[in-house]
Amino acid sequence: MSKGKPGKRSGQSMKSESTWRYQWTVIRIIVIACIIALIALFRNFISNLIFETIGFALVLWAGWVIIILALFWRHAWSTLRRWNVWLGALVLTFFAWGVLSVINPAGLSIGDVRFEQVSLGGETGKYLIGNQGIGLIPEIRLVLLVCGGVALAAPRASLAFLRFAARHAWAVLLASYYAAGKTLAQLKDWLVRFFRAHPPMQLLRRIAAGIKRNGAALFKQKKTTATAGPLPQKIGTERQLSLPIEQRSSQQPAIVRDIEDKASREVPGRKAPEAAQLPPIDLLDKVTEIHLTEADNLERAKLIEDALESYGVEARVAQINPGPSVTQFGIEPGWDRKFKKIVERDERGKTRLDKDGNPVERTEEISKTRVKVERITALANNLALALASPSIRIEAPVPGKSLVGIEVPNTTTALVQLRSVIESQSFQKMRAKSSLALALGKGSAGEAFAADLSKMPHLLIAGETGSGKTVCINSIITCLLMHNLPRDLRLLLIDPKRVELVSFAGVPHLISPVVVEVDKAVDALRRVIREMEHRYTRFAAAGVRNVDGYNRSPLITEPMPYLVVIVDELAHLMMSCAEVVEPSICRLAQLSRATGIHLIIATQRPSVDVVTGLIKANFPTRIAFAVTSIVDSRTILDTGGAEKLLGRGDMLYMPPDAAKPKRLRGCFASDPEIDRVAGFWMQHPTVETDGDAVAKAFAAIPAEESKDEDPLLVTAKRLAKDTSHLSTSLLQRRLHIGYPRAARIMDTLEQDGIIRRTEPDSPAEVVGAYEEEEVE
Repeated sequence: MSKGKPGKRSGQSMKSESTWRYQWTVIRIIVIACIIALIALFRNFISNLIFETIGFALVLWAGWVIIILALFWRHAWSTLRRWNVWLGALVLTFFAWGVLSVINPAGLSIGDVRFEQVSLGGETGKYLIGNQGIGLIPEIRLVLLVCGGVALAAPRASLAFLRFAARHAWAVLLASYYAAGKTLAQLKDWLVRFFRAHPPMQLLRRIAAGIKRNGAALFKQKKTTATAGPLPQKIGTERQLSLPIEQRSSQQPAIVRDIEDKASREVPGRKAPEAAQLPPIDLLDKVTEIHLTEADNLERAKLIEDALESYGVEARVAQINPGPSVTQFGIEPGWDRKFKKIVERDERGKTRLDKDGNPVERTEEISKTRVKVERITALANNLALALASPSIRIEAPVPGKSLVGIEVPNTTTALVQLRSVIESQSFQKMRAKSSLALALGKGSAGEAFAADLSKMPHLLIAGETGSGKTVCINSIITCLLMHNLPRDLRLLLIDPKRVELVSFAGVPHLISPVVVEVDKAVDALRRVIREMEHRYTRFAAAGVRNVDGYNRSPLITEPMPYLVVIVDELAHLMMSCAEVVEPSICRLAQLSRATGIHLIIATQRPSVDVVTGLIKANFPTRIAFAVTSIVDSRTILDTGGAEKLLGRGDMLYMPPDAAKPKRLRGCFASDPEIDRVAGFWMQHPTVETDGDAVAKAFAAIPAEESKDEDPLLVTAKRLAKDTSHLSTSLLQRRLHIGYPRAARIMDTLEQDGIIRRTEPDSPAEVVGAYEEEEVE
């Protein structure tokens, strides 16, 4: 043992001596390297060569030298087993060198090296990233270097990131698709607003007019230069071109005026730029609409389910669709189940008894059938009682859904602004197809609803006083004025009440002033009939079938506008002269669709003597507002339901292609909105070459054709001289003629001032005596 200890000490001393020698060698290498680095820095040539070659990458490689010397110092050769980490660090070092090679700072210099010409990575760094035109572009090389370095240094983390990216790539694609779709939707809305404010044809005409003006100015400039040298006042000429034609006509040479006058004559119906623009949507108010809270709707849904369950009807509320005036609850009918009681028995077939000695029974379902819809509709009054509502309407089933709709009035109703429906997607789709799109309102589920007047093709509106008929007509007229120019649409307004349509007096769309007198209204209807016949004659000459084909025909020089006839109160006209008004309206409704003439008629007395069978047969599209009885509802819609409406714009709309009416809340256009739209058109009247040619042509149409005088008219005048009262039946008996001829003679006598009718069904009074020579 004593001999072994000295040997152990000698081994340890030898090991420490070898370690000290190794470390001393490393110290000498470090000292020599530092001396060489200092000499290189202080030697201009060597420092210039180093910085031109590798630049500030010297710091990176110096760091690597320090790391290698540290490995020598610590004998940490085991760390080299993780070769991928070292290789990744080396690749990232090359990436950092490449980043330095991209930077060219201005004003930085070390020795004779100016980094304005050489990057921070030196010439070698440029070759590394490809700035010398070798290999890929620098950005791609840098991306490859950093990706490769990270993948080598941390392979597991890189693989996990790739898996995560592959797993959630659909989310990135979905987000990209949503962003692209939102951008396309915004672009679409902008294009719709742009082409609404600047119609394509008007835009092309304005561009053509600008080209012609510029061409005229260029021709003037060349002509003047060729004859009299350069123009003395070029700036003044350009200033003149920006003025209207009327102001610069006296300031321009004759040749320019002739060219512009010719250009203006070549474009028929040339309009001023202001008249070619439609009214902006900002003229209409935008009001935040009121919506019921979800808690209120859920509470009412629970009341409906409990009420149905209390009457033995299994059902559940599947949908809740809140609307402006009512909320529609979609009821899904449940099952009508039948059960049977079965007495349980044990293994020996004996009845099983409970602890009280009673037989044990169980209930088993033996059959189930769907609850009939009639069981739900029969509980309308009971549901109204449970909901504390004055009335409810049940729609069974809801069109397009396997649900029964229960429409419950809201505690707080909301106005449907005209602007909110015009800005909706459904109206914009309808507007893209037809220029006669109408914004009618919103459905019971809150969806906007629009209709095409050209497809109706005529509209009958009826309802009691204060139900919203006139407001509906005002919103329809406002909607037409917002989207049609006067050359595309003309209006004939008949207002026997004198005060309902007075706000639109003066707009350039009117083909005549607002008609308020009954006799003038009859004459206006007759003129519309003559206009319809005249249009058919023009269609036959052009070889087309309808107004759209006529406007597209290359043979025409001036397009034919649509004509919409609006009568606010039919009952007043029917009371005054039903024998003339009804045939005129029926004839127009039967034949005027192809000619672009459409009728909108409203009445507050939906009785059979006003809304006759002939009128109903020719008006397939109808709107019913609130009425007092189910009889009036059947007179308008041929079905009940209008007697349960709430009033104030609540209506049932019956389109021609639907089996059942649709409940809507009509649009509301306030008086300030109507005044702003009408005022816009009064400030931008149309510019016609010879005044309002369409209105003048309509006024020149005779109310009825000229006919030869009836030979029995003289005899009828003699008969009127001998009697104090005259009637159609008296003429039939005395003159031995039929009723139509006698009625025509009576009309002629009334027009000549011989008789005067006080009541429709009573004999006419002879108002004066006549000389014999007047009747011979």
